[in-house]
Amino acid sequence: MKCNICERGCTIAEGNTGACGLYRNNGENIIELFPNKYLTVCPISIETMPVLHFHPRGKFLQISTTGCNFNCRGCFSTVIAKEMAPASKALRELSPRQVVDEAVKNDCIGIAFLLNDPLASFFTFLNVARLAKKSGLLVGCSTNAYFTEISLAEISRYLDFINVGVKGLSPRIYQNCGGSTVQPVLRNIEKLYQDGIHVEVSCILQNNNMEEVLELAGKLSNISPEIPLQVMRFIPLEGADPALEPSIRSAENLYQSLRKQLNYVYLFNSPGTEYLNTFCPHCGEVIFKRDFYGPMGAKLLFSGSGSARSNICPQCGWKIPIKAMPAEINYREDDFQGGYPFTRALEMVEAILITIGVTDIKKVVQVWEGMLGHNGMQKLHKSIQNTGSYLELIGYFGKLTQMEDKAAELVAYMEAKISLINKSLPAVGKRPRVYYVMGKPLFSLMGSRFENQLVEAGGGISVNKEIECSGRPGSRISAEELNVLNPDVIFISAFLSSSVDDFYAECCKAGINAEAVKNKRIYTHPAPGWDFGSPRWILGLLHMANMLHPEVYHFDVWAEAAGFYKQFYGVDFSLPEINRSFSKPSSKWQWKNN
Repeated sequence: MKCNICERGCTIAEGNTGACGLYRNNGENIIELFPNKYLTVCPISIETMPVLHFHPRGKFLQISTTGCNFNCRGCFSTVIAKEMAPASKALRELSPRQVVDEAVKNDCIGIAFLLNDPLASFFTFLNVARLAKKSGLLVGCSTNAYFTEISLAEISRYLDFINVGVKGLSPRIYQNCGGSTVQPVLRNIEKLYQDGIHVEVSCILQNNNMEEVLELAGKLSNISPEIPLQVMRFIPLEGADPALEPSIRSAENLYQSLRKQLNYVYLFNSPGTEYLNTFCPHCGEVIFKRDFYGPMGAKLLFSGSGSARSNICPQCGWKIPIKAMPAEINYREDDFQGGYPFTRALEMVEAILITIGVTDIKKVVQVWEGMLGHNGMQKLHKSIQNTGSYLELIGYFGKLTQMEDKAAELVAYMEAKISLINKSLPAVGKRPRVYYVMGKPLFSLMGSRFENQLVEAGGGISVNKEIECSGRPGSRISAEELNVLNPDVIFISAFLSSSVDDFYAECCKAGINAEAVKNKRIYTHPAPGWDFGSPRWILGLLHMANMLHPEVYHFDVWAEAAGFYKQFYGVDFSLPEINRSFSKPSSKWQWKNN
């Protein structure tokens, strides 16, 4: 029997499953193996999906399951699409009525399926969507849109909005994920748009596919130049090649070319960029202003005219095609709640477990299950905010996984390095003022963030703690504010980063004349993962101490990294193989017992 859910079109023998492992031929029909099982059910603001031109600031109920119809290298949702088993105890079983009731209880105006693909739980989503529409709720999803014409016809009658993620235009891209070509996706985008469903399109931007993204913009323009295009600057995770990551500067340069074909283009995963804003395509005025809100996310701030309640350009009167005016209240998600920060939280746990020697993904899933079942996410968020509680967290996970000895070994190593720094820590009056930034110069990390605790542990004074900031993981400040803070040293995040040369050029362009810029005391970390999300932050702390007090500290960070990798990962340290993954020590790392 042929499965008509996605265009992979598996022919499934009776009693067997298709390629995704999520559907079975029971002899009469193709059935879903794990119906009504949810990993996350929580309120979000719609920009967290992200969707930008549909009910801005709208509060929706996010629903996510596990699994995917694709198997893409470097997937941002690997922890739930591949590693979290569909039969995991972490999942909650909820009927469609219970899901709808949850949306109503939380004053949500609709339900949105995201993080993993609704094609992994097609009948579950179909049943929820049908009941949600009967209950007067809006319905949408984020998807790779590899629907067959049959499945699209079934689900589209209940959809109000959709974010379609395009992998690329070459057959190779889709074949590497398990599909064949992009044609079904392009067909479905046009059909959805023609049917009056609000469509936004997202695409990954890599160093090797810029021409494809330009070509995609042309194809979308042929359907309608009004379709918003979300350009996701590639963050190489899991097994992805680090060399594929484009710089923020090159992504912004491409943005300019894309705007010649489409009226509304947005650049994500580039903290501090202005290209998350909505510009009037007629006169260039800023209509809606947004800030970076974590990977793949945005947060609406206000419009260029001072109000977030109008979609009319105050300069020329151009009407921006926004479905509904922005909600008055800007819903703020809790800590790791909503969107992709949830997956980053799971990966932070995985990072510790891998470093203490856990090589069986089943053990990792067991820890995740325990956390998700006992309010563990809030406890995790609290524990990763300073070095002391982080070390306690390592010991806790050691006990959970019966890896106490390896956990104790890791803690002892980290404590020894911290002790070496503390022994020679300069007096407070001799400590430089340090500004910690993610991406571009004006995106300030929240003062409470772990990176700023490392600044102080390494002998600096965190100026970020003097900034009023409430974003996730921070917010944009003005050049004037930064000049008043006048930091002596600037560190650029090891997660979403910029080269020192690009960063310095941006500072000069923005009129930033702080001492750190004048003296070119601007530093990146030697490798990703060295300041947050992984126990490898201990290596970053040694580097920061060196940079803050070169007259005091002379740690050989390359030798330390080589020893750390050999001792705790059992592999050689190879910088070209290290990507942005919190958990996996390199792009070549594999589970041994899986």
